[in-house]
Formats: sequence, structure tokens, C-alpha cells
Amino acid sequence: MKKGILLATLFFGINGVFAQMNEKELLKKTEEVISNIKDEKPNGWVKKGVFTFLANEATFNNWLAGGQSSISGNIGVNYDFNYKSNTWTWDNKLIAGYGLTKIKYQDKQKSDDRLQFSSLLGKKASGEWYYSAFFNFKTQFDSGFESGIKTSHMFSPAYFQFGPGMLWKKRDNLKINIAPATSKIIIVDSQFTQNGSSFGVLQGQSSRYEFGAAINTYYKFKLMDNITVENILNLYSNYLDVPQNIDVDYTLNINMKINKFLSTNFAFQTIYDDNAFAGFQTRQVIGLGLNYTF
Repeated sequence: MKKGILLATLFFGINGVFAQMNEKELLKKTEEVISNIKDEKPNGWVKKGVFTFLANEATFNNWLAGGQSSISGNIGVNYDFNYKSNTWTWDNKLIAGYGLTKIKYQDKQKSDDRLQFSSLLGKKASGEWYYSAFFNFKTQFDSGFESGIKTSHMFSPAYFQFGPGMLWKKRDNLKINIAPATSKIIIVDSQFTQNGSSFGVLQGQSSRYEFGAAINTYYKFKLMDNITVENILNLYSNYLDVPQNIDVDYTLNINMKINKFLSTNFAFQTIYDDNAFAGFQTRQVIGLGLNYTF
């Protein structure tokens, strides 16, 4: 009798343990499914944007250690409007930013100036692969100066890239587009090429055409519940002129959310384009920002 009771106890105990394990596994799988559903867009249009304002100020009065008073401000917009169906995907992103810095006794200077639009259309091929076509555009809002000489202004330079390719899309926040037949057009006002080449456009001309291969990647993930990391990488090789010199444009955006309206934002961008400058161009912005989601 005692043996029977002991066996029964062991039997139900073991079954209880396995039941708890199965419940935990089922709960874990359910949470993973829910998380994936949240990451993926439903069919149809989904639109989402964030407006950010960053401000910094430093004031020095009779400060023996030295220092110059300064004030700076940056505004930015990151807007996505995307479409998805069972066979089509169409992702569009608009990024705009402008900032000014004023140091005491000096003229104000730009700390940020960019306008970028990208569009990626995909038609389902097989699995996670799509036949694709892409279009990228970037320019600036305001004039640029070097040693007091005007070197650029709005729509000068302006860059266009477009072409067919293949898109690998694991999910909305992880995708790679490969376009081996990409056209690139650079437009510059002829006033900037009177005395020499400018942004790769030859002296006396106002545009430059290139043909090559482009790889565009996008990866966005949550580092923690309140920290989002966004990576945007564009690579381009010109078949017609020194194809081994690959143009690089990489942007890193980190958003550390404090509450609904406040966050700490860090933006870093580096560009390598030997037609424009023989070296890496870098841009970095960090600060406490006011956010408005729309």
C-alpha cells in the first residue's frame, strides 16, 4: 500500500513538473510570437514619424579657467510611410535635420543640414527575397561656407541614386537591398565649378552621371526597453571610374527614451566619397531632446 502511494506521488509529481515546463515553454513561445507580431506591420499603409528638438547652452562670465559662451539648437524629422501586402512591400523614409551654433564674438555656423528621402519597392520572389527597385535622394537646406567662401547651397549638391535589384527582407527592421545596375546623378550649380571641380562634377559642368553597384542595408533594434538603435549603411561602386574606391555613407541613430516627450539622442554619420573629399567626413550630434511622435 505504501509503495502504491509512493509511486502515485512520484507519478503525479513528475507529471506536474513536466506540465509546468510545458506551460513555461508555451508561455515563452507565445511571448515570442506576440513580440514578432508587434515588430511586423499589418497589411496596408503604416505611417509613423518623430520630430526632435535638441538645445545646448554654455555661459561664462568672469570665468578664470576660460571658456566662451555659446548656444546651439537642432531640429530633426524622421518619418516612415510604408505599405505591405502578401506580395508587395514598399518602404519610404524621410530624414530632415537642421541646426545652428552661435559662439560669442563669432558668426553663427551650421551644425546640421540634411534632407534625405529613400524609397524601396519589392515584389515577392521566394521566401525572404523580393525583386526590387530603389530610389535615394539627398541634398541640403542652406548654404555652406569654407574660409568665408560660399561652396554650396540648397539643391547644390543634390544626389540621386536609382536602379533595379534584389531585396532580402527578414523583417521590417532588418533588410538588405543589392542593386548591381545602379545609376547615380550628382547636380551642382555651375557657379561652384567655374574654377575647378566640385563634389565630383568637372569644371564648367553642372552634373555628373555614374553607373555602378549599390548595397543598402537597414537594421533597427532595441538595445533595452527604452533604448533604440538604428543603423543605415549605403555602399556604392562606380563601374566607370575607379570601381575599387567604394563610396560609404553610414548613419547611426540612438534614442534613449526618458519619458513620452523627453529623450537623449545621439546621431553619428560618416561619409567617404573620394570625388568630393579625399578622406572621411563625419558628423556627430548629441543632446537632450524634446520629442513629438506623429
